[in-house]
Amino acid sequence: MDEGKVIAAQKIIGTHVYNTPVLTSRLLNKMVSAELFFKCESFQRAGAYKIRGATNAILNLSDEEKEKGVVTHSSGNFAQALSLAALLQNIPAYIVMPTNAPTVKKAGVVEYEGHIIECEPTLEAREKTAADISKSKGATFVHPSNDIQVIYGQGTAGLELLQEYPDLDIIVCPVGGGGLIAGSCLAVRDLQLDCEVIGAEPFEADDAYRSLITGTIEGNKTTNTIADGLKTQLGDRNFPIIKKHVKEIIRVEEEEIVEAMKLFWQYMKVIIEPSSAVTLAAILRERSRFKNKKVGVILSGGNVDLQNLPF
Repeated sequence: MDEGKVIAAQKIIGTHVYNTPVLTSRLLNKMVSAELFFKCESFQRAGAYKIRGATNAILNLSDEEKEKGVVTHSSGNFAQALSLAALLQNIPAYIVMPTNAPTVKKAGVVEYEGHIIECEPTLEAREKTAADISKSKGATFVHPSNDIQVIYGQGTAGLELLQEYPDLDIIVCPVGGGGLIAGSCLAVRDLQLDCEVIGAEPFEADDAYRSLITGTIEGNKTTNTIADGLKTQLGDRNFPIIKKHVKEIIRVEEEEIVEAMKLFWQYMKVIIEPSSAVTLAAILRERSRFKNKKVGVILSGGNVDLQNLPF
């Protein structure tokens, strides 16, 4: 039913987002005995892949819906993405952010003229606050990862990677809310390629790993992770896609995430978020799994607080 929708999304958002570069590193390749191709969404507008899904969701709204604006809840990257996408379409964006959201990400929302409404750092508080705003303002709620138009839009990152390197054996995605990995699965299917999609997430927020095992959406038992963008859980729109297409999710330790950030800076001269670094950390942890393979790696974003780098 949703066949070809990622390709359709690419046509809709093409002039509004960047086709980000794919970088390689001979030294990292040697380290893992594989060919790694890093899709650098850290160079994307608003510093992360989420502008793709935000833009696709907004461009699929009716004129009446656009006039009343959009609302979401996000700890940072989708908050910035929806704010910028709304600003470019000249519509209001109401952004519910937990009080402990990174300062650098709040600053990004303000820069893109999003209206920040703070709430307690719980999923329940975020959802209730967003629902209240949607009711009072008439704004359309756009979920950061569980909106189908967002999923199609996020999938365009993987689509671009596969269009440039159609012979990849594996794509590795970070897993937070599930929109990126679900969209990447649909991109593989749209292009009818034989490419496996593998997820990566922290042990400290491993709801997706456990959800695949039980077959039902699991909540996080802890969110004590440096990867702030991966603290959210899967949704009823993206989990069926993930359950159908993803066979494996690799979990990583916090120190492995930090080491991956450090290695990427050392060898690639690029700063990536902890949420991006879980991908390289997973490959380093399970090197034998990727040996002699051509591996696409989606680096989800680069919005880090330079005053608080963990290395």
